[in-house]
Amino acid sequence: MYLHFAILFAIILTYSLIAGKLERYPFSAPIFFLIIGAALGPLVFHVYNINFNDENYKLLSEFTLALVLFSDASKANLKVLQKYLALPGKLLLIGLPITILAGFLIGVLIFPEFSWLEAAILATILAPTDAALGEPVVSNKSVPSKIREGINVESGLNDGICVPVLMLLLAIHTANFNESISFSYGLSLFAKEIGIGFLSGTFIALIGAFLIKRSISQGWDESAWKNSIVILMSLFSFAIAQTLGGSGFIACFTGGIMFNISFKHNKKAYLEGSEGLSKILNAVVWFVFGCVITGWIVHRLTCDIVLYAVLSLTAIRMIPVLLSLFNFPISFYAKLFTAWFGPRGLASIVFAVMVFEEQLPHGDTIVEITLVTILLSVFAHGISANPMARAFDRRKEHHKKLK
Repeated sequence: MYLHFAILFAIILTYSLIAGKLERYPFSAPIFFLIIGAALGPLVFHVYNINFNDENYKLLSEFTLALVLFSDASKANLKVLQKYLALPGKLLLIGLPITILAGFLIGVLIFPEFSWLEAAILATILAPTDAALGEPVVSNKSVPSKIREGINVESGLNDGICVPVLMLLLAIHTANFNESISFSYGLSLFAKEIGIGFLSGTFIALIGAFLIKRSISQGWDESAWKNSIVILMSLFSFAIAQTLGGSGFIACFTGGIMFNISFKHNKKAYLEGSEGLSKILNAVVWFVFGCVITGWIVHRLTCDIVLYAVLSLTAIRMIPVLLSLFNFPISFYAKLFTAWFGPRGLASIVFAVMVFEEQLPHGDTIVEITLVTILLSVFAHGISANPMARAFDRRKEHHKKLK
């Protein structure tokens, strides 16, 4: 066991020493760790043999996503966000429902053996985008700030919004034949998940910011612990919201925004630890994912699975986003960029594990489609992030020459 950990830590350490060099190219950390994990998995060297439905992997993915959401929200440019709040609003309120509907309809067409419930579950699993995989975009200064903040907020909230939808669909599946799930039940579940998540995250962030200020003013703070405070706040927000029956993902993102608003004093010093830990946890998640997929999907691939995965990353995502931004005052390239960068990752992994545990009639196929979509997303979005971001600079230069 210790040898397995030693190999993993050595790989992450090696990447950390050359990350600045590698990430200048169309290459990302998830691609690196996924490839290494796949090589060391059961298909090639058989060093690691990890089960996809391992509860520890689900918890690792959840905590990683919680940390990323809180940290990213804490760094958001609130002035830009306030000015261009309509962009993520359109993506969430118009684009997201149409995405789920499109995923459902295409799922019914490609997989006629699925029940309407299974097609809806598949569409919901693959609707949320991933903040961690989108990091090369939202941190790239070549991308206009309004686009960066819009994508950041969308990826921060859409997974939390999809949680109650998925929970409702799973509740319908588990209901007995003589029971019915009423509209009021679905509405109350949605309100509970969103409401408790929002209140939990807001309360913990505001109290946390107050206590940090109090600690600083009284001289109680200790520099060695500064890097840990945001980490603990994000994980505490997630755990409390989940315990109370709310969405931990909503709690973390709203908590990060509230912390951003209420705490300004040397904020960078408090965020450095969470950024570093989130990178390490992300590396572990994608390494394990690489190990998992080699033993799970290689012998199960079909043309239908690959077709749906490709459509999920293109038409199912891009057409709804373009429709939602039809009259929005940004260039067509910016709309296309926003539509393309909807990577699938941590949230979909967590949702897939939840569905796997429910033992749906076609649950294995749903999980396979999800894993293939995530796999394609890691490479497609990882390779295209830097070149497409730099295209904004080229467009600026072109417009200057025309003037």
